[in-house]
Amino acid sequence: MHRMTRALPTEIGSPWDGRELRFKEDRAFPLIDGGEHYLKVESSQFGNHLFRVTKVIGGHHREDFAGVEMSDFVSRGGRLLGAAKDEYILPISYMLESRAFRYKGYSVMVTERPGLKVGGAWNRTCIFCHNTVPYFSVLQGQLTTALPYQGEVVDSRLPREKRAQFEITDPSRFAHAAAGEIEHLGGYGEPNAAEMIRQTRARFDGGQLIEVGIGCESCHGGSRAHVENFHVRPALGPRSDFLQVRLPANSGALSTKGERVQEINRMCARCHQVLFTRYPHTWEGGARRGAIDQLGGSNINSGEGRDFLLGGCASQMSCVTCHDPHAPDNRKRMSELEGPRGVEVCLGCHEKYRADASAHTHHSENVSCMDCHMPRKNMSLENELTRYHRIGSPTDRARVERDRPLECALCHVNKTVRELTSAMSRWWNETFDDAKLAALYGSLDANVMRATLERGKPHEQAVALDLLGRAAASDVRMASADLRAGISAQLSNPYPIVRYYAVKALERLGEKVPITLEPGRSHPVARGSDDEE
Repeated sequence: MHRMTRALPTEIGSPWDGRELRFKEDRAFPLIDGGEHYLKVESSQFGNHLFRVTKVIGGHHREDFAGVEMSDFVSRGGRLLGAAKDEYILPISYMLESRAFRYKGYSVMVTERPGLKVGGAWNRTCIFCHNTVPYFSVLQGQLTTALPYQGEVVDSRLPREKRAQFEITDPSRFAHAAAGEIEHLGGYGEPNAAEMIRQTRARFDGGQLIEVGIGCESCHGGSRAHVENFHVRPALGPRSDFLQVRLPANSGALSTKGERVQEINRMCARCHQVLFTRYPHTWEGGARRGAIDQLGGSNINSGEGRDFLLGGCASQMSCVTCHDPHAPDNRKRMSELEGPRGVEVCLGCHEKYRADASAHTHHSENVSCMDCHMPRKNMSLENELTRYHRIGSPTDRARVERDRPLECALCHVNKTVRELTSAMSRWWNETFDDAKLAALYGSLDANVMRATLERGKPHEQAVALDLLGRAAASDVRMASADLRAGISAQLSNPYPIVRYYAVKALERLGEKVPITLEPGRSHPVARGSDDEE
């Protein structure tokens, strides 16, 4: 994780060879001049700009870039002098798997963009999650009613019964610490949490980082004490003489194991919570700007930590049960968890299912716990489906009556609503509201996945596109003209990321199609284009 943000000069996986990258009517040129990396942007909408690249962000799935505009500098004798006003998020990403550039925003749930435009300032967007920052900087939102910000402690975005309580136990010591923080940022004002947030948002930049990239102190508070004396174990939760944190009793946190598990999960969820997206929908039929207690889980990569805290196993199991935070997840380790090794993780708490799991699952031994309780229905960074981390049941009423598709249809692509809900009722003694289901799918006799493609929300349609494309590729009887037409209709989906799923589905059916950049308008995509899949 230490490579999450890298200051240049550093190794870069993407080609900066001056090739032209087209996006609609605009052009970008990633190039190297005098050993420095630059991005030249020519936009009919937003003007012409030249940026010097200062940061590379990511490197496992894709590379993003931050840079300063050359007009922010004074040049003398070929050398750049002075300080930049801001480091901006540059408008291109490099997808390491497909080895292609693409418009950066189209990796998340954003709607159409008219041209190439830089994003926000790096120090006001990416900095808290992708680097090592003082814990005080990410705690402030828990101490006041300010709007949440990406990278902060996650509890304000959890239902009330799952939140930890943060209490100032010594106001005078807190005021002293707040005054020191504000002074450190170069500001002034009343020493309270609201003022700290205001000053942090205005002034926090690379100069206040503990470390560029994600270092030990991002997760382990007290690393300095540990280095000085290795017998002192680093903390995973906050430790302070003016602050007390009470973990929710119903989370199992009253036990030593429960406390450590909860601290680990909250540490991961600080960044893995997806607060930055403006996409309005969540799973469980929630609205992202709705009441906190009714928010569902994320439908795209990077929300796994908060999703996990919302689920049923977060009191006894931590993120590190499956993921090694000190090494990248490799395919071998993850594939092992898909089978018997993953089942053993679940049986550690659910021992009663060891003797006869089939009586619970009503499926063969080839079905793992994760297939039903952590289904693949979230959008990944590579435009595939990845596992939803809110551990629950496919019979959960909110999932059945508010979301499409029924999670059982993720495996049973050819089944109707009635067939699947009847089986769930028969096997697990559950009942569902037929009127709500008919409203979602149009009819109880509708094919779940086809109705999701036709009637679903954009994130639901992405799931249908992936699974219908795979199923039709392996069964020629499914690859009908009307299915192809239904998939092709999504090439003009208002959300460009969903179009990539449509392109992949059609390619699985043997069709080579251009990426659609605007609704109703197709652009041929040559190898090396910035929007190539």
